Amino acid sequence: MIDDRDRFPETAPHDLALDCLAAGIRAARPDRVVPDRLVLEGSRLLIDGAETVDLAAFDRVLVLGGGNAASQVARELERLLGDRVDGGVVVTDDAVDCERVRVLPGDHPTPSERGVESAREVLSAAASADADTLVLGVITGGGSALMPAPAEGVAGVAGVTLADLRETTEALLASGAAIGEINAVRKHLSALKGGRLAAAAAPATVRCLVLSDVVGDDLSTIASGPFVPDETTFSDALSVLDRYDLSVPNAVRERLERGAAGEISETPSAGDPAFDRMRTHVLANGLTAMRAAAGVAREADHEPLLVSSRIRGEARDAAVTAAAMAEEALATGNPVAPPAVFLSGGETTVTVEGDGTGGPNQEFALAAALELDVSPADRDRVVVGAVDTDGVDGATDAAGAVLGPDAVADAERRAAGRAALADNDAYPVLDAAGALIETGPTGTNVNDLRVVVVTEAGAAGADRCRK
Repeated sequence: MIDDRDRFPETAPHDLALDCLAAGIRAARPDRVVPDRLVLEGSRLLIDGAETVDLAAFDRVLVLGGGNAASQVARELERLLGDRVDGGVVVTDDAVDCERVRVLPGDHPTPSERGVESAREVLSAAASADADTLVLGVITGGGSALMPAPAEGVAGVAGVTLADLRETTEALLASGAAIGEINAVRKHLSALKGGRLAAAAAPATVRCLVLSDVVGDDLSTIASGPFVPDETTFSDALSVLDRYDLSVPNAVRERLERGAAGEISETPSAGDPAFDRMRTHVLANGLTAMRAAAGVAREADHEPLLVSSRIRGEARDAAVTAAAMAEEALATGNPVAPPAVFLSGGETTVTVEGDGTGGPNQEFALAAALELDVSPADRDRVVVGAVDTDGVDGATDAAGAVLGPDAVADAERRAAGRAALADNDAYPVLDAAGALIETGPTGTNVNDLRVVVVTEAGAAGADRCRK
């Protein structure tokens, strides 16, 4: 799961941090999640132990959707249901072969022309569904960018182009806006998001299967909620642009302003007939990854503390809190005494003010290592790690990073680290320190996973035990 583990320092806390992160990613992969949460008994599909769907009641079963892990979910559905799957279309940037479901390409985090074409194919397949069709909606993190589907012009209002979407997406990602705010804008520039895919599939029966990459599992925010009601409005989307003082293409602002004036129909909200036959099940989320990481910590005789799966805000602010917890554990044994592992998930953001290379998890790890105020004797007892579980942190080839305060202990390295954070340029500093985590595409996306390992005195240099 983690490439070239031998490049990391050979210490017990480094090993444990890497083991925890790898276990968290593996636990959220569709090849683990789908067999665990879906069971087929004859023609009856039991979903998440909460609902049974009789496949024999439908003429067709289609698999539709998108996201980083969409093709992996589709493949597992084919393995489970066999020839009961009649077809479908999913869009992803991490493709695996499927026999019955078409796997089409898209790009993440910036939308692309091929993503536009693929999203149109999803909409076309949805429109072919009828009252005798069961749609298994596959929605995972990354779906917003992977299925752009720019809104077409209506009532004298110009349509939105792919270039418009790209420019707007890039401005939103650099602004520090929360994912819910970003997606409020995306939904009102799309022909597919904000419940519009459900509207296209109506009157089919829809069971939406979700791998959540959103804090709190807000279904309308995950992949911008293609299958669920949208309670945001054009006015909400405009407010996001104004709140962050964003410059966007004229076509984008005009569409949002005309929509806010009532000249364009809002996205479908609760009570719309499009959702009469739709239900959603979250199969995995950030807590799934955290619990698996906690199990690895226990096996290593470390007390795990699941801090929260809902950490958000600036990555550097979250790093200060993580460092403070490690310091407190070392100094007082609170909130848990070493050996301990602090685990958290969620999605931190970065307000980009420089022109460097990096991502939220890289900034978190570097900032935490710089922030840790521990004695020289304790520096090798603490390691901080963070990854984006899809394997891509920011616009880089790294998933995140893992390092301890000893990696930035001398004055020159500390100065370089501080300068890197000021320029949003964590990647080169972490690369030079041998701290970058590379996984390649992981086959899942349940947002960020962060770990802080605090060992007992004298245990940090224990022999390495690879998993």
